Amino acid sequence: MKFGPVPVGAAKGAVLAHAVLVAGGRLRKGRVLNADDIAALQNAGLQEVMVAQYEPDDLDEDTAAARLATALAGSGLRMSHAATGRVNLFAEGPGIAHIDVAAINAFNGVNPMITVATVPPHHRADAGTMIATIKIIAYAVPEADVATACTVGAGALACRAPRYRSATLIETDIGTEPSPKGREALQGRLDRFGVNLTPRVIVSHTEGALCAAIAKAAGEVIFILTASATSDANDVGPAALRQAGGALMQFGMPVDPGNLLFLGALGDKPVIGLPGCARSPALNGADWVLERVLCGLALTPVDFAQMGVGGLLKEIPTRPKPRADI
Repeated sequence: MKFGPVPVGAAKGAVLAHAVLVAGGRLRKGRVLNADDIAALQNAGLQEVMVAQYEPDDLDEDTAAARLATALAGSGLRMSHAATGRVNLFAEGPGIAHIDVAAINAFNGVNPMITVATVPPHHRADAGTMIATIKIIAYAVPEADVATACTVGAGALACRAPRYRSATLIETDIGTEPSPKGREALQGRLDRFGVNLTPRVIVSHTEGALCAAIAKAAGEVIFILTASATSDANDVGPAALRQAGGALMQFGMPVDPGNLLFLGALGDKPVIGLPGCARSPALNGADWVLERVLCGLALTPVDFAQMGVGGLLKEIPTRPKPRADI
């Protein structure tokens, strides 16, 4: 693409770089100049005009943006129409954003005029949430660069839909019935993903009682919220899961609030031991785990380790021992 001033008489078919006032109105930037536009510019007394001129191997900004968006978009996304070199990608329904970071970095490295900006990986989405915006900065880019970017970015973006439809919350008590706040907060989190919560289950804070409740849980995902915080991989919650025939895969996470979470499985049912901060609707580490598990991601110790960067979240006002009191 060539960019710069040209005589008005030679500007037909070029793209106007800046808006220009003429008799009867304004010629907006980005307009492909036609014969009437040239006449209007000449009547306005202009001798030259700043334009972009396509070269034979160029794609105009809208064609390039649409082609790139089509290549990037995987399942669960819908595209906007192309305008001013931009196409937006939106989630079709609830879920979490899948971002292939390496592919996006490679895409953005092809040509500075070819860009995509995304939400963070695993970002929670509702229907209509914007996941990415593709923007061609120049009025045209080489078609060869568009082809390269399409190749390196193919399928790099998607929205993972929820995999499960039901969940059971097991709460334990130590002499008094648990506050409904924990169940209400979890219900709010599950509602975002269209997951139903089975009837309330409360058992005593003992390994045997919790083991029996885990074994009988009807939901496809099992949540455990104990009256006393889980303090060790051999504490009541993890021990009850193992006694029920399940497996413990992770205890603790480098996200605050939310450190005291555990993740396991009973057969093909994920089991999430919630930290006490999950009684609040405020964002905490349990949200990151819950959202990914509900959307079918299998979390590994490496995944948990990588949550530490960015894992210092806003303090929850109701926290019994705030950070500043140490």
